[in-house]
Amino acid sequence: MSSTTQPSSIRYLQIVSSLFVTVLIVSNIASAAKIVDMGGISLFGTPLAFDGGTLLFPFAYILGDILTEVYGFKTARKVIWTGFAALILTAFVFFVLGLLPPENYWEEEVGSAAYNLILGGISSGGIVIASLAAYLAGEFSNSIILSKIKVKMKGRLLWVRTIGSSLAGQLIDTFIFVFIATITGVFGWGIFWSLIITNYILKCGIEAAMTPLTYLASDFLKKKEGIDVYDVDEKYRLF
Repeated sequence: MSSTTQPSSIRYLQIVSSLFVTVLIVSNIASAAKIVDMGGISLFGTPLAFDGGTLLFPFAYILGDILTEVYGFKTARKVIWTGFAALILTAFVFFVLGLLPPENYWEEEVGSAAYNLILGGISSGGIVIASLAAYLAGEFSNSIILSKIKVKMKGRLLWVRTIGSSLAGQLIDTFIFVFIATITGVFGWGIFWSLIITNYILKCGIEAAMTPLTYLASDFLKKKEGIDVYDVDEKYRLF
């Protein structure tokens, strides 16, 4: 791994990492909470619908792009594993809450059944496995592809590597998440292709639209941190 400059201090890494983990957790809760209909819009005869996390999850990829672009793959790898641990903790907390006895008034007004269908969904076996597997496969694919393209293109055309890596990473993430969630009964097979197509289009579209923001954030961090890492001879180990 090499850098164009030596960092005097890393002041913003914790902020970017914290935003990444926060976006990741909130988007996964939203995914389990609600499926949104696209108002009857169809694509090739397939009605479009998306899970609630789709609106926010692309920002995890944007932040992942920024982490890899500025700080390099090794730093992004640490943050990805931190996000993984945070997801496990989130699922565990909601699982324990589901086991605890409900207060009578809350049970009458809200009910354990509603909790299990919505917030409890993030701690169910299917959604946990789907989220964790899709997250690791998608984020690592995105980071590795972006890192390799940066070295090959010698840092030129940031938009090519952010969009190119996201097209691959989001496809892997979306398919794994929806497939595992469907075979474990979280989603019905009737909306399988609808979720994959809509989620993928929206995720990639949101991230592409945010490309100017990615440019601004990357340039700002490179200037302020005094760092611009090129992963030359990187082995891309996951651990």
